[in-house]
Amino acid sequence: MTETEFLDLAESTLAQIEGAFDELFERDVVDVECKRSGNVLEIEFVDNGSKIIINSQAPLQEMWIAARAGGFHYKRVGDEWRNTRDDSEFFASLSAYATQQAGVPIKLV
Repeated sequence: MTETEFLDLAESTLAQIEGAFDELFERDVVDVECKRSGNVLEIEFVDNGSKIIINSQAPLQEMWIAARAGGFHYKRVGDEWRNTRDDSEFFASLSAYATQQAGVPIKLV
């Protein structure tokens, strides 16, 4: 994939995540604040102050997640972002990390 294609895909992925968390907040599922600065999205769980940071790494063409569970790198494989170590899918993993930190079930797609 070209750098431009990666940047477009990374941008749409970050926007999708931010929109999903905004919707969860609006539906009163979880109290979260999302802050975006360029290619970095910070999701703060207000009740306990924990954060998940998601950012794109254009030189590597990867999406990175930093959560209480650790740091994880995802590369595009077909139509999905896949963990470079265990091949887990990005949104399933992010849902699990968010559930762990929020203390309520979170499902992102």
